Amino acid sequence: MNVRRARTPQTWIAGLVRLSRWKEHTLFTIPLTLVGGLMAAHNRAGVTLDWRLLTVTVANILAMTVAFMINDIEDAADDAHDPARAARNPVATGEVRSREGWAVALALGIVALALYAGVSAGAFWIGALTLVLSVLYSWRAVRLKARPAVDILSHVLMLSALLFLAGYFAYDGAPGAIWLVALGAALASAYGQLYNQARDFEVDRAAGLRNTAWLVGEANTRRLMYLSLTLAATCLIATVALGLWPLWLLIVPVLLAPLFLLFRPGTDARGTTAIDASGRIQMAFLIVANAVVLVWLAVELLG
Repeated sequence: MNVRRARTPQTWIAGLVRLSRWKEHTLFTIPLTLVGGLMAAHNRAGVTLDWRLLTVTVANILAMTVAFMINDIEDAADDAHDPARAARNPVATGEVRSREGWAVALALGIVALALYAGVSAGAFWIGALTLVLSVLYSWRAVRLKARPAVDILSHVLMLSALLFLAGYFAYDGAPGAIWLVALGAALASAYGQLYNQARDFEVDRAAGLRNTAWLVGEANTRRLMYLSLTLAATCLIATVALGLWPLWLLIVPVLLAPLFLLFRPGTDARGTTAIDASGRIQMAFLIVANAVVLVWLAVELLG
């Protein structure tokens, strides 16, 4: 099946937008960053939310855009073997050339690094690590995602814990018990990565990708996935018990709980066929999480 498409200025721009995959990562990047700043405001006296929260949020979005762009650029050759995946990858379709994608990604990374630097020293170093991982995770010269165990560790840092910590370190450099929140976010991200590896097990194996799922097998990948989800829930309960969250926030998920009953598509958050019940509620969970964070932010700014 030929998935090549004509290159025009319009398709090139549209291809770059698709290459950013912004619809996928903003749903978790924004709330994670905002929660970091809100945690600082809630748990540290004298912290008031200001322009730094917006700046670090934009920086995190750009950093994740870099990560997702490089991932698709470096995976274009593998995606070309699967018509469905190839059609979603503008490098595989020929709309964007590899070197063009790299140039845009690196330019966005430089802008992100400048934004981190304008926020705080802590945010700068966390952001710098995020950007380094964003490149090394998929770049074929290193390709951390093709190294068992390292793939999960780099994923949870880059796509969750560091995003949260950048938001927190924008205001405070001594997290204390807040590290437990970062751990919970990392475990939730580990579930997501293990879920993706279980879902893509056959495709990744055919492409020769030697990740954690390749090492432990599909069945054990699912077991690790559920273990990570259970430990993430345990961390959440512990942080609530420690008073790190405003208790009134519980009202929001309670009111939105029907979403989990009414909004249960057959696809996961990535839009592909869900492999289990947890995959079918991923989007509903993201909607609820975003609603909780936005309500908390509104109360904090208006209070």
